[in-house]
Amino acid sequence: MSSFLICRKRKRCPKIFRFHSFADHGCPITPSGPFRDNVRLFLQEAGQLQDYNVSGNPLWCTLLNPDSTNLTAPLYTIEEDVNRSSHPFCDHCRCVGWSGHYVSKRRYHFIIPLDNGWHKPLSEGALDNQSHLLHGIIHCNGYGHLLCINGIEGASKVLSGREIMDLWDRICINLRARKIAVEDAARKRSMDLRLLHGVAYGHSWFGRWGYRFCRGSFGLTEENYYEAIEALGTLELEKIVKDLSKTECYKEIKQMIRCYRDMSEAQIITIRDLLRFMLTVRSRASVSKITVISSAAPPMKEKSARYKKFSCAVISMDSRWPTRRLEFAAQVIVDALKENKAAKSGSCGMTRQDVRDAARLHIGDTGLLDYVLKSLNNVIVGNFVVRRKVNPSTRILEYSIDELGKGFKAPELESGVMAVIDPKVESSWVPGNDVYNDVFYLYKNVLLGYLDSEPVDLVARTILHSRHFVKEWALRDEMKQVLTFVCRLKLNFVDTKSELKGLPCGEIVMVPLHATVGDLKQAAEAALRDTYCIAERLIVTEIVELMDASDEEVLFGLIQSGVELSVRGFAIDLCTPLKYQGGSDNWKVRCDCGAADDDGERMVACDICEVWKHTRCCGIDDSVTVPPLFVCSSCWDSLVPPRIESGLTVDCADDFLIPTEPTHLLEYGYGY
Repeated sequence: MSSFLICRKRKRCPKIFRFHSFADHGCPITPSGPFRDNVRLFLQEAGQLQDYNVSGNPLWCTLLNPDSTNLTAPLYTIEEDVNRSSHPFCDHCRCVGWSGHYVSKRRYHFIIPLDNGWHKPLSEGALDNQSHLLHGIIHCNGYGHLLCINGIEGASKVLSGREIMDLWDRICINLRARKIAVEDAARKRSMDLRLLHGVAYGHSWFGRWGYRFCRGSFGLTEENYYEAIEALGTLELEKIVKDLSKTECYKEIKQMIRCYRDMSEAQIITIRDLLRFMLTVRSRASVSKITVISSAAPPMKEKSARYKKFSCAVISMDSRWPTRRLEFAAQVIVDALKENKAAKSGSCGMTRQDVRDAARLHIGDTGLLDYVLKSLNNVIVGNFVVRRKVNPSTRILEYSIDELGKGFKAPELESGVMAVIDPKVESSWVPGNDVYNDVFYLYKNVLLGYLDSEPVDLVARTILHSRHFVKEWALRDEMKQVLTFVCRLKLNFVDTKSELKGLPCGEIVMVPLHATVGDLKQAAEAALRDTYCIAERLIVTEIVELMDASDEEVLFGLIQSGVELSVRGFAIDLCTPLKYQGGSDNWKVRCDCGAADDDGERMVACDICEVWKHTRCCGIDDSVTVPPLFVCSSCWDSLVPPRIESGLTVDCADDFLIPTEPTHLLEYGYGY
């Protein structure tokens, strides 16, 4: 039964959940069955049915309150009916290796839009939008895909990628998803995190949440992936320094290694040790040198003051708030000081209480404001320096700001004194001041550009071509007085297409301890009917592993809970086009790299044997358009006529010239 039919009469005031505890056990539900049942209960308890739809599909909204803010983020859940969908097949299942799964009747989209769309209805094209903060799909059989996570790097001002990922993981656990796949395209400051984190930690960024290698492009295996990570991660720093001794980056790399070795209490020997330390250390705050010059004094007399950049100082703060929240609060405070300075002449300071009250109009968390105000003293925020001092007449602590720039006269300084940024000091690169700049330097000059070394380049490309990761939850059999089985629908004949696409997944079925074999058949029938298009009118006749048992025999003691069972029956809709997630096309992949199935990379089919191959493996660069006619090397060998003249083969029947080598077809417009 559709969740829409269950919830359409349910009207109530929306409940607001705390973002960082939502989907913990018991909030909003205590799961008691498979995903297909839990998601319905979830929508009843936590979703507010909306009075509009998206692409003809009903949607529910759950309001979440991120900590430290007075904002509410909407979590939309859209129930997509596959029978009415314009894209009934799942391309994500195909690319991750689940082509042989039967098409599920429903799939649920979990979406958090960008910050600026929180107060607006979800747009009609939301299902195809890749700019959401969160977009995940889970089929009603519990298999799903994480399509996008966009935190601070994705223009969010409130939520970080890690916070959103934590939420998604809790949702999957609470609803009892079975397997969730993700194509890792995560980047930070133009660095691919699957390479950076792979070398530093031995797993991708998603590995923090238990996602492991699932499938590589171009025939790469799990063994290839972990061998590549180990080979690159164990590269010794002494060897790197020696190999780079004649390059432009030698001095910087050597200085960087020395700097972080001095900062670390443990030994740093390999590139993995160095990157891991750099990504975990709370760096010394970045400091900009400001030279204070007195115009009344002789030119040689100078005194210097050092001011911390707040954007770098937050790295060393032991704070429970994320960096973005701290920076946002600092900017709100600066804006309040700027408004006060523009409105008043002469003294432009603000008392701590006045600053706090002005900032509270935008930030509801007073703890966050107090924490940031305590840190703002001789600190640079944007183009302003924030100072804190006691007003001599009122004896009250006041905050003030001054804009930085050459020749700018700061009004609160002594007469004739100007604050100037020293451009040489500001532009100089100092290892340890900005960890991300240092990491990027290593990423660019070592991980990607190691002397154009072919072995290192091959290892790096192996990691970059391993993009598909999956997290699997083991079958939960902790409920008392219940037997749990995985029932796989088995066709009554050998399906050659199914052999090419792989085995379909089984469906989780729960029955009470006193249930009989007949009860299990009925429960499996109901579960499969509710889940798959092919089983709409299924009647289960037998369970292969229990063929010798009668329908009246009790299951307890007969078979162990948690095992997989094969189910057979009749009235299976074999004529439906919605059979396999990979579609009805019986297309073959047999590439020279070893790939035997679609892995999401660009492919081209031979116009003679109709076998698909990667364009890159065929010598067609990604920037080149796929040719209209393509003949693979195997078919080409069988087409070469015996008479060869001047590097060309003459085909008398069709009376046209084609080159003797297939790689030359591109020059003639036929393509290879």
